[in-house]
This record gives sequence, structure tokens and C-alpha cells, in this order.
Amino acid sequence: MKIENGPETQATKYLRAHKVVYGSHRYAYEEHGGTRVSSLALGVSEHMVIKTLIMEDETEKPLIVLMHGDCKVSTKELARQAGCKKIEPCRPEIANRHTGFLVGGTSPFGTRKKMPVYAESSVLELPLIYINGGRRGFLVSMPPAELARVLDIRLVNVALNQ
Repeated sequence: MKIENGPETQATKYLRAHKVVYGSHRYAYEEHGGTRVSSLALGVSEHMVIKTLIMEDETEKPLIVLMHGDCKVSTKELARQAGCKKIEPCRPEIANRHTGFLVGGTSPFGTRKKMPVYAESSVLELPLIYINGGRRGFLVSMPPAELARVLDIRLVNVALNQ
């Protein structure tokens, strides 16, 4: 895998510390462009671009959800599978406080707080994933098995097609 030089972020420091081999991919970030913009810029399926969502349960305890870019999360089903009453997305300023990343640049690697990580189970079936590297306009690519190796992920089935 070709390794391009990318920016130094908390996420890339975490990846290097855990000896993850990853590719660096920059693209022109667009406010509210989401995974559609990054997948078009990189010429990959939006299904392979994994979004990092910061949510909270009914007690305001934060958690991370990793989901295919072309799918939404059933928060009702996620709450059921996580054993919570309710789960909803965090407000951007709250997500920033939990992770240390700006919305649009949120990575599951190197977050300020350790949080439970829930991943859609089919993410691990992909040959390669593209996931935020800790800065807007910057994704890292890696085999999805690396997620399971360096993060304590809990697999769920909560995807809704968009």
C-alpha cells in the first residue's frame, strides 16, 4: 500500500503508535458535503468511506458509531443492541469536547476521551476502508481488520439505506 504524507494529527499519532499501516488521502473538504464529497474526490464507493459519528445515550454518556457513508444509523435499533433506553447524535460542540476533533474531521483514533465504539458489522467485510484521519479533508485507508485490532469495537447491525 502506498503511503503518502498526510498531516500529523492525534489520529495519525495513534495509528503509528499501534503500528497500523495506512494510506493518506487528502481531498477538498466541503461543509455538509459528507462522505459523498470524499468518495467522489477519491474515486471510491461511498460504501467504503466509513463515517465516525459521535452519539450519546440517555445519561449523556458518549459513544462512537462507525457506519458506511451511504447508510444511516437506526438510533432506535442501536439503543436496543447497546442496552440503552435512547441514543441520539451529540451536538457538534459536545462531540468536539468528547473527541478533540472538529465535526467533519472526527476520527475514532486518538480521541480525547475513551468511548465505546460500535461498528456496523458489514464494515469488517470490506477489502479496504477509508476513514477520517483527524482533520477535515483527510482520510486514511486501511484493511478493516485493523479497526478490530486497535479499537475495542462492538459489532452491531443498525444500518438503514439512505
